[in-house]
Amino acid sequence: MSDQDRVTVNDPRGPVNSGNGSQYNNHYYGTDWMIRKEVETLRIVREDRVRLADRFVRPTGYHVAADRLKRPGTVVLVAGRPGSGRRAAAIMLLHGLAPDDGTGETGARFDELPVADKDAGPFTPSRGDRFLLDLSGIRDERTYAMAQHDLAVRRSRVQQAGAHLVAVLPSGLEHTHAPDLEPYIIGLGRPRGLAVLTRCFRMDRMAFRPSDLRNAELQQLCDRSPMHELARLARLVRAARDGGRFGTEFSGWLDQAVHAVTDRAGEVGQQVAEARATAERALLLAAAVFEGARADTVYEVWRGLLRTVGHEEETATELAGMDFGERLNALKIERGPDGRLRFERLAYADAVRTYFWANFPGVRDDLKEWIGSSAGHPDLTLDDRIDLVIRFGGCSLAVERPEHLFDLAVRWADGAAGAAGDPRAVAAFELGLSHERFGGWFRRRIYDCARSGSPSDGLVRVLTTACCQYLSTTHPDQALVRLHHLAVRDGGAARTARDSLFELACRDRRLYRLLIDRLSDRTHREPRAAAPHLRLLTELLASDRAGDPPSWPDLFVGWEAVFARPPDALWAPLVSSWLASATEDHTRGMALRVMVGATHGRAPALHRLYAIACTWARTAPHPARASVAARFWKHIDQAQYGCAEGAQRAGAGPRTTEEAR
Repeated sequence: MSDQDRVTVNDPRGPVNSGNGSQYNNHYYGTDWMIRKEVETLRIVREDRVRLADRFVRPTGYHVAADRLKRPGTVVLVAGRPGSGRRAAAIMLLHGLAPDDGTGETGARFDELPVADKDAGPFTPSRGDRFLLDLSGIRDERTYAMAQHDLAVRRSRVQQAGAHLVAVLPSGLEHTHAPDLEPYIIGLGRPRGLAVLTRCFRMDRMAFRPSDLRNAELQQLCDRSPMHELARLARLVRAARDGGRFGTEFSGWLDQAVHAVTDRAGEVGQQVAEARATAERALLLAAAVFEGARADTVYEVWRGLLRTVGHEEETATELAGMDFGERLNALKIERGPDGRLRFERLAYADAVRTYFWANFPGVRDDLKEWIGSSAGHPDLTLDDRIDLVIRFGGCSLAVERPEHLFDLAVRWADGAAGAAGDPRAVAAFELGLSHERFGGWFRRRIYDCARSGSPSDGLVRVLTTACCQYLSTTHPDQALVRLHHLAVRDGGAARTARDSLFELACRDRRLYRLLIDRLSDRTHREPRAAAPHLRLLTELLASDRAGDPPSWPDLFVGWEAVFARPPDALWAPLVSSWLASATEDHTRGMALRVMVGATHGRAPALHRLYAIACTWARTAPHPARASVAARFWKHIDQAQYGCAEGAQRAGAGPRTTEEAR
């Protein structure tokens, strides 16, 4: 991964800016939409780390860890209390290893390692590579014991290669630390909360006075809140400023934000207790889930929610009861000049959604069905639909129901007919993959889907997009594995997966070799089902997909696997591509000798290579083509002569069965 730094960040627990302002467009692939819509994402590329660095406040113990990590082959294990910003500190420790040349590029990898994944590729670090391993989500001793074993293996390889590894240790399991870990552990304290907020405000260009921060309630938040809550507070202040509904003074924005993080749960609880009627509560929830949508749309999905939960329709005509506007006013829901609904108070809709999902567990299945059907409402814009996915996904993951988000993503994907896949499903998968606790759960489920017998074309397209746009950035090895399983299928969706697989592998030499090894292994290990893997391998080994300069050892391994099988029609385009490449670029002439060597002197393979070269040379007669073909034939003759000499010296008899195939 020499072309781009990569790391995963989940719930950074530190001062992180998710983007500037609230403007966004309709381009939904990748995780830019997550940044625009204030979603804390696992994805952190170099630009995002720079933004984090601008807002990062170094905790106690940080300098000790940074000094130790400078040495090649160093492993640092950071420990700290939950909410102290351990993960953000670990990322910044690794980020600080980049040269101070203004680019932040080192030509080395910056990856997060999976805690445990059966299909993860081999761990092969190189000098200067940087790795993050987050074990903070582990809760039980058995899992931690297994993780420590894996950590020991990785630590040894990092030290041998001269790479760098920072691991975040779990809290509450200190008594189970292996003795050999102790020398590597460095404890980190909690940064000063007020310093964190101040830095965020300044980076967001907030005009404030020191006296604005001398607030007892704010001070309590700064002293006790986890870092991710302080980051959310800073984002809410910015949202209050950018929303234009809460005045023009910093003190007013801050007051709204403080109330949003401290009082909203109680306010919602009181409002729900006072609204005893099912219709009132349903409207409150519908407006919170669809905040920002048109009033008529909210009205229709509200009625849909009542039907979903089995509420009996009123017998009287609607004209005889309270009109829709009165209902909205009673619930303190505003209808703007553009006809869209919003709550009067900052972040109140967030609190309403959180309250209902947390306190009405019996209707969560109904809510999933309601969301699944309402997300297709024709009046919803693409942004409305993405907002809906984010809101539903956040609530479902908060109450530990990841399967609800996953099931809806699959349903939306299965129903999509377009070549690009359903954007709702793409957003749902990326949201799940980005979650700190359930990201691994989503990776495993996507792996199972990719390997399953018959996923729909729509699901294959969406999984391909999720792997390309998100997983390839955070866990490239795992993205490659899943794309491989999708690409060996039949149909147009599988062809898209194949193209994405090649694009991922060909932009990084390590991934290129990893895919060659996987495909070569499948052709040997699964001879009866080798055809799709062999097809992918021959396409991957074509000249236009090799690096510049080509890695001849990697190509040799792949060609060796191809030429070990009986000659077939796939050989001709593969060999012809390299003959043409050698004609256009003399530095690629090495391919002629390497290809012949990869046959290991097998006569059927050599005969087939000779025939392919003859056909290629005759197709477009030209002196340059004739010269390349002649050189190729010479290598073939030498290989045959060498084999014949060896056979005579060994008293060889007839050709082997393998050669006669």
